Amino acid sequence: MNRPVVLVLGPHRAAVSGVSTHVNLLMESALAEDFELVHFQVGSEGREEGGLARLLRLLMSPLGLAATIVFRHASIVHLNTSLNPRAYWRDLAYLFVAKALGARVIYQVHGGALPRRFFAGRAALTRFLRWTLGLPDLLVVLARSELEAYREFLPDREVTALPNGIDCRPYSLLPIVDCAPEMPLQLVYIGRLAREKGLYEALQGVRLAHELGVDARLVVAGGGPEEARLKRYAHALGISTRVTFTGPVFGVDKVRLLEGAHAMVLASYSEGLPYALLESMAAGVPVIATPVGAIPDVMTDGTHGFLVPPRDGKAIAEALAVIAGDRERLSWMSRACRRRIRAAFSIDRVAAEFGVRYASLCGNAAVPDAAGAPLPPADKPRAPRRETPARLAGRKD
Repeated sequence: MNRPVVLVLGPHRAAVSGVSTHVNLLMESALAEDFELVHFQVGSEGREEGGLARLLRLLMSPLGLAATIVFRHASIVHLNTSLNPRAYWRDLAYLFVAKALGARVIYQVHGGALPRRFFAGRAALTRFLRWTLGLPDLLVVLARSELEAYREFLPDREVTALPNGIDCRPYSLLPIVDCAPEMPLQLVYIGRLAREKGLYEALQGVRLAHELGVDARLVVAGGGPEEARLKRYAHALGISTRVTFTGPVFGVDKVRLLEGAHAMVLASYSEGLPYALLESMAAGVPVIATPVGAIPDVMTDGTHGFLVPPRDGKAIAEALAVIAGDRERLSWMSRACRRRIRAAFSIDRVAAEFGVRYASLCGNAAVPDAAGAPLPPADKPRAPRRETPARLAGRKD
């Protein structure tokens, strides 16, 4: 029997982005056993093009999608987008083409603004946004906070939350974090080097932690527009010997980097659901992160690391002081991280849940009940006590 064809729209599969990672994981998952998954590239990521080439792409790419839908007899168009101006206006053309040709559309939002804030103060554009978001057959978001916002904005439309998932196998044999009291804390950041990732605050945290007597070293793995300025800032803070910039890491190199880390710092101002968070926790590396996007859905403060306010280097330093002073707690959190990701954020679970949605949109009534089960809540702390980073950092005993 012919498998239903699903067009998966997203960046070039070799591009360095969270959405391309998501697309690759879906394409290589068990979904491909029941559905014919066809990648259709959208966006500029992974392309080398000038202004004229970009204009031609924007004009011709929707026509290319139309031809692909017709000639491949696509049943579903799975559009991976974000609610930011560039992605929203670009992807409207793909949405209109897919609906005009009778394809069912899954519109998956990978972060960005919440809908009521997107065109804040512009009533006509907000009505237009509500109309366009009502066109897809299913809206998929990453976080519970986004789910509530989209359901409030679109009370008559089907919206569901399906968090990202990862292949846990590369991390399954890594050892639990075991950091002797005399060892320096090995910290890591993996991702794009952009101001909104909170890297300046992470550097401040390393400096302030040093003033608290914490010997912490930070490896920054990634590339981006802030790299040169971050290096200068580390030098200005007097911590250039404590911070290493490695450039982007992939595959085995990423696994090795996480194997040697005691904690990850992810102090972003905003997020969807970062793969670096899932990969770090799968490797058993606790995370010091900000409670933005879907991050609070994944980790519990004090159990899988610490949640700190955005733009607060002092809070990062206090969290580092906690784990530096309680290495046994660090190992306990490491085990909790691995349990959490295996239980709720594997690509097998994500593929099963998308399989349910794909089958439903294709009119297949034979849908397994368990695959659509709600996301389990984050683990509850099992430690005998729960104290804040600030309180523990100030303890003398």
